[in-house]
Amino acid sequence: MKIVIKCLFVLMIITSCNAQKPISEEKIEDTNPKLVVGIVVDQMRYDYLTRFENKYSDGGFKRMINQGFNCKNNHFNYIPTYTGPGHASVYTGTTPKNHGIIGNNWYDKEIKSMVYCAGDSNVSSVGTQDDAGQMSPHRMKTTSFADENRLFTQMHGKTIGISLKDRGAILPAGHTANAAYWFHGREEGVWITSTFYRNELPKWVSEFNTSNTAESYLKVWDTYYDIETYTESGTDENTFEGGFKGKDKATFPYDLEQLAANNRGFDILKATPYGNSLTTDFAIAAIKGEQLGQDDITDVLTLSYSSTDYVGHNFGVSSKEIEDTYIRLDKDIERFLKFLDSQVGEGNYTVFLTADHGAVEVPSFLQSMKIPSGYLNNKETRTRFTDYLNTKFKSSDFIENVSNDQIFLNRKYIDSLGLNINDVQETMVNELINYAHVEKVFSAHTMTTSNFTTGIESLLQNGYNQKRSGDIILVADPAYISYGKTGSTHGSGLNYDTHVPLLFFGKGINKGETYDKTVIPDIAPTISALLGISFPNAATGRPLGFVIQK
Repeated sequence: MKIVIKCLFVLMIITSCNAQKPISEEKIEDTNPKLVVGIVVDQMRYDYLTRFENKYSDGGFKRMINQGFNCKNNHFNYIPTYTGPGHASVYTGTTPKNHGIIGNNWYDKEIKSMVYCAGDSNVSSVGTQDDAGQMSPHRMKTTSFADENRLFTQMHGKTIGISLKDRGAILPAGHTANAAYWFHGREEGVWITSTFYRNELPKWVSEFNTSNTAESYLKVWDTYYDIETYTESGTDENTFEGGFKGKDKATFPYDLEQLAANNRGFDILKATPYGNSLTTDFAIAAIKGEQLGQDDITDVLTLSYSSTDYVGHNFGVSSKEIEDTYIRLDKDIERFLKFLDSQVGEGNYTVFLTADHGAVEVPSFLQSMKIPSGYLNNKETRTRFTDYLNTKFKSSDFIENVSNDQIFLNRKYIDSLGLNINDVQETMVNELINYAHVEKVFSAHTMTTSNFTTGIESLLQNGYNQKRSGDIILVADPAYISYGKTGSTHGSGLNYDTHVPLLFFGKGINKGETYDKTVIPDIAPTISALLGISFPNAATGRPLGFVIQK
């Protein structure tokens, strides 16, 4: 009997010890990826996944689709669809209404001047004498999920941001990043940062900058495959493309070494697929140099591919150049995923891929197809509106600034005349709605006193920041843009600008797909839920539970 009791006692002790075992550590090790990589492809429409599908390898986009989760009906839920707001929204889980990045540039009503979303005169450049490094995320009002991961891990989990564009590196990485790096072209061709992050470049960045990697891409850009097989895009020679200075026609091939001098030196790489290849090279060097994903504390790499945007703006949505750029980007993604397999370990990392906005087909091309589209005559509109103000109010001094499809009024002047600002706004709305190719006009008063849940109105409201946005917001007709006659642009709340890819892949991710609507602010809460960390502090999106393995 004593032996039985003794055995039971020992069993109880063992059970008790097992119960008190710190299972949280086991859970973190078992469920959390060692590295999260967020990929944003600048100006990637959703249909680039499907249109060029037959040209993609099995190891790039298709690997993420076939082995991961594909959200096929993913949209931006705000206006404007620009690069700065897009990158901020992906990582903060909210819209410009809350995070405050209402454009790439916007009119600051306090200082009465335009400001840049990442500009910061209080910091200095690191890696160049040029002022291109005077950048920080100080204008972004909220945290990103990368910030929350840093806080959750007591700053032990690293965050590194990388992009050719400063804003594409800085805003995703957040306020607490170990560093963000962007490419300074022109005559230098180097990766730089700012004193917001550190006072000197780490050794691995300096070594990369002196490795002649950027120089190696100043070569001939020709199509990856036989150009005759590029049947998913238009003719190579047409009137809808811009091209490069120093070359008469926007046709393949392009001798980048020869053209560089007339196209801002190393900056020419940005407008070719080689800019994406250079970005991939640098990302691989960063993972090695910073030892990302080498322990059980989750690190974050924010990676933005910018060349797709430059190529789209220059050559347009249906160009041979954009097709070749995506074929080559697919190769870079395949190369990057293979590197993660070997460096971090297959099954030890998580990747998501999305875009910061889409793009409209070149309106002049659409016009040739008899599709309603065109170009806004802003000069004519401004002249007509000025004449109206002089007739109606005997003054045109009501306007302080016009930018980003918004009008900023001189409120002090209007108040000095004894006029009610809300009445003035509505009077202007009623005038502007009569102008050609103006589809909708709204006042700040409407944006702040109404609650829209559907349509363009809802998207405008999600993009409207009461302290930073203007007094009047204009919406143009579909496919009518303020842009040149060649190349594509973006910014609207229409499907060509809002419908972008959303792929999840890797550790903790289900395999599957959905046509249920998802929105950009859902991404950050989903990654936060995967990691078991706090959502970004102003997140309005919801975690996509069907993406995460239970």
